[in-house]
Amino acid sequence: MADEQLDIGIPLPERPMGQREAEGPKAKGSRSKGRLDAAHRLGDDETIDYISNEDVVKLTDAEKVRQRIAKALVHQYGINPKDMVRDYPLQVRNSETGRVSRRRASIAIFEPGKPKEPQYLRRIVVTKARPKNGRTVTKIRTYAQADEQVEELRELMIAAGPSCTLGMWTDDKDLYFVEREETRFEPRFHELPNWPSGDAEEFDATRDASSLAELRHADEYMLRFAFRRCHNFIHGNEGLPKDAAFWQFLYVLFAKIHDEQLVREKGRPPRFRVGLEDLADKSNVARRIRDLFEEVKKAYADQGLFDDRDRLNLSDSALAFITSELAPFSLYATPIDAKGVAYQELVGDNLRGDRGQYFTPTGAVKLMVNILDPKENETVFDPCCGTGGFLRETLYHLQEQWKPKNGTFTSQEYADILPPLRKKLAGYARKHIFGADFDPFLRRAAAMGVMMLTDIAGNVYQMDSIAFPDGHLPGNEEAKSVSQIQLGAVDVLMTNPPFGSDIPFSEAAVLSKYRQRMREYGGDWGVAWSYTRDKGALKKSGEATAVAPEELFVQRAIEWVRPGGRIGIVLPNGILSNPGPSHEAVRRLILQECWVMASIELPVETFIVEANVNILTTLLFLVRKTPEEKQAERFHGAEDYPVFMAVAEKVGVDRRGNPVYVRSPEGDVVTEEYEEQEILRIGGIEVPRTFKRKRPIIDNDLPKIAEEYHAFVGRHAHELPWQAGS
Repeated sequence: MADEQLDIGIPLPERPMGQREAEGPKAKGSRSKGRLDAAHRLGDDETIDYISNEDVVKLTDAEKVRQRIAKALVHQYGINPKDMVRDYPLQVRNSETGRVSRRRASIAIFEPGKPKEPQYLRRIVVTKARPKNGRTVTKIRTYAQADEQVEELRELMIAAGPSCTLGMWTDDKDLYFVEREETRFEPRFHELPNWPSGDAEEFDATRDASSLAELRHADEYMLRFAFRRCHNFIHGNEGLPKDAAFWQFLYVLFAKIHDEQLVREKGRPPRFRVGLEDLADKSNVARRIRDLFEEVKKAYADQGLFDDRDRLNLSDSALAFITSELAPFSLYATPIDAKGVAYQELVGDNLRGDRGQYFTPTGAVKLMVNILDPKENETVFDPCCGTGGFLRETLYHLQEQWKPKNGTFTSQEYADILPPLRKKLAGYARKHIFGADFDPFLRRAAAMGVMMLTDIAGNVYQMDSIAFPDGHLPGNEEAKSVSQIQLGAVDVLMTNPPFGSDIPFSEAAVLSKYRQRMREYGGDWGVAWSYTRDKGALKKSGEATAVAPEELFVQRAIEWVRPGGRIGIVLPNGILSNPGPSHEAVRRLILQECWVMASIELPVETFIVEANVNILTTLLFLVRKTPEEKQAERFHGAEDYPVFMAVAEKVGVDRRGNPVYVRSPEGDVVTEEYEEQEILRIGGIEVPRTFKRKRPIIDNDLPKIAEEYHAFVGRHAHELPWQAGS
């Protein structure tokens, strides 16, 4: 799904007169369909070429791959888009027949600032359309197994001449790096673990893995690509089920995180690397990774994430493959939102719950955190945390507030900024980030997700949040001793509870306690409701033997936050709009115990794309009333106040996950210009450059709703009861 969503920033060229002719000849059959101007609007199957920033290209499956790779060449490898040419033609001689044919390199990369002529051609990229997924397990091919595919790349590099020493081939599933070596008779080609950055010509695994200043911030697409390839290799090539493959991958991922920490903090030589000498004999790589994982288990023993049952069972080939995929990245230096997206995509594909859990889509998570706006002294708790999406987004939300606001940083600047920022984030996570889930595997995945962002395991417990403080699950007793998450103590609660009439809660002892606590509120809960015949008023009709979980979670959320605490909860639309007596009882409880901050209805596309669930939902935001506020209402009647309400119609994608763009009244795709800073590597030095970019505007109401909400609060703050004392 996410792979089909293109967010392509386009550098606007600052091209002097006559430079167009210097870019090399235009290949026949080029997919360029003209330039974006008043005479040519973007069509449904078109996009603006990332490299030229002016050519409109047909968005075929192969073009999607090329555009993603072009963006990664800038973001991750620091290559200037002005040194790239799309569809560069070369005269290729067939080694068997001797016939010469004209072929095109998908992307040709030239020496910085030089004419776009063959003698200055340094790198070639060949991109292909992603293969259609079949019914069989996806297997990742090794370099040796892909000889036929890589042969096309080698022929293009030979045609380009001896100055072209580096090549890349990818179809969005397989990815190969090639280096050309000149010999006395004919060029020799061999596999590389990765490309060097910028205009460097040689790959050095030790250098790239040993210095924070050399390690690359991962481009979001390339990091997701690497995560997916690693998992697919374990699943397809090692024969493990998807969930088992996920855990084995996480073991290696944490070995990588541990190695980075040792290099960074203790000056140890890097062990998580694949050098050229390791390509022939993979046993040394495997040994180093196994040793690192044993150290990981000891280092995090006090946080309860690993035990003796956690064993790294992958083959030497698998460990070497995963290491080569992850080694060039700095997970420490990569922005946590990019790591969070890559992690969530992987965990969401492989750990699906069977108790009504639906993983909360990224857009809904961002909107909820934005509106609740947790502060650095507030405790955030998700009692149904799943894989920890709300917890990770809260960390990102606070990091964005804490980090300097002066734009893009070089690696050295990032190296200076990150340690205190990471330390502050880890301190916040240790003291204020909490989660719980019934499922032990989801609990563990959530804790590891927090650890990946902060270097410490999150405070995530396996417990039954409905039964808490009672319960028999392993995390229950530990959670009971944590003062920040006792009933009535939480500052901000955000959650997407399991819901559905097919999974009712029917434990009599727990329902009895809910009824007892509701009497303390002056109401009833866990009872069956009906309407009187004469006035249609609610009345009790006995004790309920089963209650939908979302109804219980509404009460539980209210109980968990302190008076004045904030709640964000995902609910099915029916509970807020259906005329039935049980749902009306829930609504009465909400109005009795809480102020309603906002109600935002989401379209079906929100959940159907990322969670594969066809359901209409609402994000409900509440503030628990204080005893004084409730007493005032009893004396003076219910207070009238404005409530922010919105209906999101578009979330950026259709039901199939295809991007949806803003259109003009004539139906044309609307584009926008913006500025973005990039860090290019020229002569081994990082150089900040600002590009003006152009992109189609994604039609997504959720960010606009967040802006409208904050504007609404600004206009009506004096009328909102929970802000009256501010």
